[in-house]
Amino acid sequence: MTQMVARKSLYESDYLLWTQDVVSKLRARDFDNVDLENLIEEIEDLGRSKKDELKSRLNTLLEHLLKRIYIDMPQEFNGWERTIREQQKHIEWLIEDNPSFKSIWHEYFSIAWRYAIKDVRKEYKKTQFPEIWQFGNDIESILNIDIWESDHP
Repeated sequence: MTQMVARKSLYESDYLLWTQDVVSKLRARDFDNVDLENLIEEIEDLGRSKKDELKSRLNTLLEHLLKRIYIDMPQEFNGWERTIREQQKHIEWLIEDNPSFKSIWHEYFSIAWRYAIKDVRKEYKKTQFPEIWQFGNDIESILNIDIWESDHP
C-alpha cells in the first residue's frame, strides 16, 4: 500500500519565503508562475484587516470617550485621555492612507458604538449611559474635539 504524502505549498510551509517569491516573480513579470489564488486572497485580507482596524480603533475610542465623559473617576482621566488621543491619531492616519474609509465612516461608527456602549455598560453597571451618541459623529468632530471639555448631558 502506497501512502500519499500531501505536499504543502510554499504558501502553507513558509509564508515569508512565499511573499518574497511572489514579489520576485511579479518584478520579473513572470505572471504565469505567480501563485494568483493565494495572492488574491492575501490582497482581500489586507482590505478586511484595515477595515477591522478602523472598527477596533473606533470602538476603543468610543469606550474611552464614554468613560471619560460619564464616569466620575478623576484618577483615571489622564489614562483615558491618552488613549483617546492615541486612537484619534491612528484613526486619522488610517483615513489619510485610506480616503475611501470616509464613505463607510457612519456605518462603522454605528457598529463601533453598538459594541462600545455594550462593553462599558457591562463594566460600569451603575452608570447611566445614553442610548445614542450625544455628540457629533462626523469624522472632524470625533478626531478633533476634546468632548469632555464641552457641556454634556
